[in-house]
Amino acid sequence: MRKKLSYIAFAAGLIGALLWYATLHKTEILLLYVKHVVRTEAAPNQEVNWQPGPGPVAGLERRKKPNIILIVADDLGFNDITLQGGGIANGSVPTPHINSIALDGVNFQTGYAGNATCAPSRAALMTGRYPTRFGYEFTPTPVQFMKMIGNYRVAGNLRHPIYHADREADLIDYEEMGLPTSEITLGRLLKQDGYRTLQVGKWHLGEHPKYRPNAHGFDEALSFQHAASMYLPENDPKVVNAKQSFDPIDQFLYAAHPWGVRFNNSEVFKPKAYATDYLTDEAIKAVTANKNQAFFLYLGYNAPHTPLQATKEDYDALPHIQDHTTRVYAAMVRSLDRNIGRLLQSLKDQGLEDDTLVIFTSDNGGAHYVGIEGLNSPYRGWKLTFFEGGIRVPLFMRWPARLPKGSILKDPVSHNDIFATAAAAAGAKLPSDRIIDSVNLLPFVDKTATGRPHDALFWRTGDYLAVREGDWKLQVSASPKKDWLYNLAADPLEKNNLASQEPQRVSALREKIKAWNSAQVKPLWPSMADSPIPIDKTLKQAQAAEDEYVDYGN
Repeated sequence: MRKKLSYIAFAAGLIGALLWYATLHKTEILLLYVKHVVRTEAAPNQEVNWQPGPGPVAGLERRKKPNIILIVADDLGFNDITLQGGGIANGSVPTPHINSIALDGVNFQTGYAGNATCAPSRAALMTGRYPTRFGYEFTPTPVQFMKMIGNYRVAGNLRHPIYHADREADLIDYEEMGLPTSEITLGRLLKQDGYRTLQVGKWHLGEHPKYRPNAHGFDEALSFQHAASMYLPENDPKVVNAKQSFDPIDQFLYAAHPWGVRFNNSEVFKPKAYATDYLTDEAIKAVTANKNQAFFLYLGYNAPHTPLQATKEDYDALPHIQDHTTRVYAAMVRSLDRNIGRLLQSLKDQGLEDDTLVIFTSDNGGAHYVGIEGLNSPYRGWKLTFFEGGIRVPLFMRWPARLPKGSILKDPVSHNDIFATAAAAAGAKLPSDRIIDSVNLLPFVDKTATGRPHDALFWRTGDYLAVREGDWKLQVSASPKKDWLYNLAADPLEKNNLASQEPQRVSALREKIKAWNSAQVKPLWPSMADSPIPIDKTLKQAQAAEDEYVDYGN
């Protein structure tokens, strides 16, 4: 396995070098190489057999705790769902099933991601701790891929990524980039409390067997390789593609063509349906197999992350959307919503609805590299920034037997809080041998707790940090060297930077960041490339000298 992972990293290096060369010359060189040399075929589809739980009689005695389902979308923009009055394509693509989780339960209206990008955000979700407490600060990526990113150039752009060759001495092998097993995940915590623990879809917390879900407390796991997947093979007659010629990540995905899953530690095999449909099919099978015992299901969809691929059925259902890319993306959101509806209906059909805590969120905000404007509207910023558009995410919980229907909590809460909230629902004790940043939100929903769940929330990626204390939010960046200060009560869209007008507040909040930062640890591996992320434009749009940006290391 280590040899296979090393080969993947080596192959990524060749891809990176060729993509850098192809960016300057001809992309066909990369595509030819990857398609005929690097791309590997997964084994034929295998039937997944989830281990059955106890029979119904024993189940009546055993299932005394609520089931818990955590659903995480991938790069879902704040404006992709219609609950808040918005929605993709001017709200013309309704998301009733995702909305229903909030409408039938609790809408945490000021929900924040654990980080502005996938992997550290998922580490926060799983551990209830700032990922910087244990060094999981940057996304696990082969160094050769980061060379590709750091050397990627788009003609006409004023700012370009930077590769940090001087950091290579501190780099660890790609195989060693994983969530430390010394951390207690929600899967491990609930398994120790008697739950059957199940994982389906995106993991992104380590590819080596010693970091996979089974090593972190999950009894059974059906997972993507690495962090990304095609939804269907590119030439499948049932798929409609929208390729992004301006995005190096998209080019890489279509060239490498990741199309495979593994069940526990099996060899990689092909799914038998469009990814969003397939993951839902298997999640429903897992629920059905365990309906008579308390279970925890972590369902990580890859939608609507690139590559942009929709089923022809969903695409054809949206003829009113004229722009092809937007139509494909909207069709993916439509599929995500429909499939979440299927899972919710299965709970109802099996009599599990009342006793199941369903949690829905996204790992971070929508990405600028999709090339579609307004994904995070009305907020500024994108994934890879600490502006509201990058870290403000939907966070909904539904538990009919416990949570009041139609509840709204406006106070800031975080992905971290899912850990303590789920533990409290299960009656499990939190670890006492480490700092837990998670807060049980249940008392704040039923008004038995007063005040706000958090005095302050923090984020860090390298030399780019942020804090929200009360209604004030400060971002500090070393590149560019700049502070952004906003009063979110008066200016929730972050349009009026008050840093120059409020130097004392900036100083006080900087001290807050400094104190918090002193309790964090050094990253387990360094960021090898910084990319300039525009705050108000997509990757597809031409840059101007006056455009605001942050350099984000990942």
